[in-house]
Amino acid sequence: MDICETKTSLRSFRAALPGKVGLVPTMGALHEGHLSLVRRARAENDHVIATIFVNPTQFGPNEDLDTYPRAAEADLALLRAEGVDAVFTPAPAEMYHPDAQTVVETTQLAKILIGRLRPGHFRGVATVVTKLFNICQPDAAYFGEKDYQQLQVIRTMVRDLDIPVRIEGVPTMREADGLAMSSRNLRLTPEARAAAPALHAALSAVQGRPGLSVGRMRKLLREILERAEGAEIASIDIRDAATLAPVTGTPDTPVVVLLAVRFGPVLLIDNRVIAPVKDRP
Repeated sequence: MDICETKTSLRSFRAALPGKVGLVPTMGALHEGHLSLVRRARAENDHVIATIFVNPTQFGPNEDLDTYPRAAEADLALLRAEGVDAVFTPAPAEMYHPDAQTVVETTQLAKILIGRLRPGHFRGVATVVTKLFNICQPDAAYFGEKDYQQLQVIRTMVRDLDIPVRIEGVPTMREADGLAMSSRNLRLTPEARAAAPALHAALSAVQGRPGLSVGRMRKLLREILERAEGAEIASIDIRDAATLAPVTGTPDTPVVVLLAVRFGPVLLIDNRVIAPVKDRP
């Protein structure tokens, strides 16, 4: 497995690869969820390139950039064991020119939901992913469905800018108690970790009661989350699953329920796509 620290070295490596290349962008602190992306990429391509880069431009001034989990050696060992061909591990100075002034932004999607909670976050995501696509030149790129809005942002960006990369969403991997796997889970206190599966419980409760109106879904979600020890609800959103447009009444098309809940300084997100009653078996 090649470890490329510069854009030049990765471009040279990529140019020599025959066949199709799948890209798995990550910020490291890898877990089984990331490895599911790698395995999907391996199954669908001749070669796999992964990236490990904690992108500073997607963190706000009071967010957890400095404390974001980092485990470089363990990450490389996991990727090597999965048969990844190369890993791109640039420093911020390698990725961003000191006088950089160009950004990429999905102007509407970037400012709703998580974008409202974290202003500038999706501008940073879209910019770095565009740069990674330009550097790595993949045929396909793989992202987890846990970050539902991020996936929609990237799909929209690729469509709007005619970037020739196929975007594949991969289902969320969960712990035994239902908590969505996330690098940020490492920062939860034992008490918060015990309470965090409330997100999964709330989503499952709504999914198990077909035909609820948006208002009743929201009420049920809030009731369950408010019972979780130390949970601070940042947002409960119910949106059209395809467009992320607001919905009201009793939905007759698929909706996505998006939760963002803080446990101390750690913001956890989760989601569930819910089909209307008429589409259920």
